[in-house]
Amino acid sequence: MSMILIVLSVVLLLVVGGCVCVVWAGRGGPSWTRAVATATLAAGELVRTSRRSGGNRGGGDPDGSSDG
Repeated sequence: MSMILIVLSVVLLLVVGGCVCVVWAGRGGPSWTRAVATATLAAGELVRTSRRSGGNRGGGDPDGSSDG
């Protein structure tokens, strides 16, 4: 269980760090923050796209609700 906690903590730190870089780059930060922000936004778009396409496979509602 502690290994799962370590992995989740690392993922959480990467996500928070990516969000900080997106905000910092938006305010004119150094060039490396723009690179990290671009990678963060691209990863977010990939997750969003895969979630959208994966949600329609079950034949249910596209928003995932089950309350007809």
